[in-house]
Parts: sequence; structure tokens; C-alpha cells
Amino acid sequence: MAQRASSLSRTTKETDIRVALTLDGTGACDINTGIGFADHMLTLMGFWAGFDLSVSCKGDLHIDAHHSLEDIGLTLGQALAQALGDKAGIARVASAKVPMDEALASVVVDLSGRPYLVYGDDLLPALIAGEEKDVWREFFKSFAQRAGMNLHIRFEYGNNGHHLLEAAFKALGLALRQAVQVCRTGAPSTKGSVD
Repeated sequence: MAQRASSLSRTTKETDIRVALTLDGTGACDINTGIGFADHMLTLMGFWAGFDLSVSCKGDLHIDAHHSLEDIGLTLGQALAQALGDKAGIARVASAKVPMDEALASVVVDLSGRPYLVYGDDLLPALIAGEEKDVWREFFKSFAQRAGMNLHIRFEYGNNGHHLLEAAFKALGLALRQAVQVCRTGAPSTKGSVD
């Protein structure tokens, strides 16, 4: 099987981002976004997915984390789509639930080519690690959009914002690990193509 990997960059007036992704990796991650909490979350996702993932971002953090996290989501989603190629034989659909102390999150993904995000963040506190909680919605929305992925994230219960997001990123990693596995031949769709 050819290596399923991609490497790309995105540069705007707001951010300068580099992403390298290998789907069939070891979980080795090198993340430097300038946002410590984001580094932690992306490392968790990559590790639990079994991806080799490198992300660097220089963003306009003097404003806030919004542009950086949105653009990281876009770039990472595009990298995932490129690494998947024609998606031949992948499992495509997967789910995972992960607890983190008092918190529980569930994630369901479908690498269908049709982007959609379902995300309820009512349980999250207004601020997490000094940033408004909505920056994470923007990350997940951008990631799903560029990856061409249905992404459903549900925070089932919990009190601590760090724990809730940590559970979600671990669950996302586990779900992606399952969804990208090659387990059959041909297109993973009864209609004969994915998109």
C-alpha cells in the first residue's frame, strides 16, 4: 500500500501554518501552535488516532486564538483529505466514547466527502485556558469542512472544560483511527463512490 500522507502549508495575513500528516503512523506528534492548550489537544488527537502529526502555526495571537484555531482546522482537514486520497477500502464510519474524570464525550465521524458538524457546547464553561469556548467550535467546523467529514461531537456530562475537551479530542482520535483503517476493497459506499 502506498504511504497515506500529506504535507502542506497555508499562509495568510493572519496565520502561517505547516502541517505534515501520516495516517499509518505511530502516534508521534510535534505540535507548536503558540497556544499551549491547543498543542495539548492536537497531540492527544494525533496520538489516539495513531497518526504521525506535525503542526506549526504562527498566528495573530495578540488578537486572540480564533484565527489560528480556525486556520489550523482548515489546514489539518485538507491534509486529512489529501492523505486519504480516493478513500478506497476505508472503514469510513466510526465512533468512540471517552471519559476524563467526571466528563464523558462521544464522537461519531463519517468520512463521506460531505462536510457537516453537529456540536453542542452547552456544558463548556465560557472560558477555557483563557480563550472563549467558541474557538473550539470554529476549529471543529473548519476541520470537518476541509476534511469532507460528518463530525458529531456530544459532551454527555461533566463540569471541567479541560476535561470535556480532552475527552472529545481523545474520542475524535480514536474514531478517526477506526474510520481511516483499510478493511475492504473498493469504494466504502453502496453507490460506488464517496462524495
